[in-house]
Amino acid sequence: MRSYFDDQLSRLNSELLLMGALCEDAISCAVKCLTESDPKMKEGAFTAECEIDRKEREIEQLCMKLLVRQQPVATDFRTVTAALKMISDMERIGDQSRDIAEIAEYVTSVGLQAKINVADMARAAVEMVTQSVNSFVKRDIDTARFVAAMDDTVDALFLKIKRELIAAVQNGHENAEALVDLLMIAKYFERIGDHAEHIAEWVVDAVTGA
Repeated sequence: MRSYFDDQLSRLNSELLLMGALCEDAISCAVKCLTESDPKMKEGAFTAECEIDRKEREIEQLCMKLLVRQQPVATDFRTVTAALKMISDMERIGDQSRDIAEIAEYVTSVGLQAKINVADMARAAVEMVTQSVNSFVKRDIDTARFVAAMDDTVDALFLKIKRELIAAVQNGHENAEALVDLLMIAKYFERIGDHAEHIAEWVVDAVTGA
């Protein structure tokens, strides 16, 4: 029975890595919608979001089978319940990436430094997602805590973008509506960072039991 449970935990790790990679794809496509004005990237973000939803259902079913049929000990129970919490955050990352791709087409003509800063936010968010999932697979709480600290970088970038966009509105920028859309996109990236931080926190809880 233990051998079977370990095999299923290994499968769980693999499935979470795949879901994390889909989140990375969704974020990447979303930011390319903004920075490259590539309509194919919008479709890519939508496709990745659908795959993330499908993967969430598959992992949820796997976790429920492990909890109901295997009656795991405390450490394994924490691992499986942490995975259930993680996929909920990853599903939200997929949703928000799709939302960004949806809005991005309305701000592609706005040539502001803020767009570059948003791309920096996106790169940081991708790194946070990647490292948070890796920290779960490796049971590495140092990496998980590093991810939590990275959220400060994303938050600081958001505040920088917010100040710049407010200044642009006050200075009479010709397309205030697009500036509001860009601020909304930045807010979505901030939320993605928050979700990655949550994933890292679930990892620390699972490993330490704290």
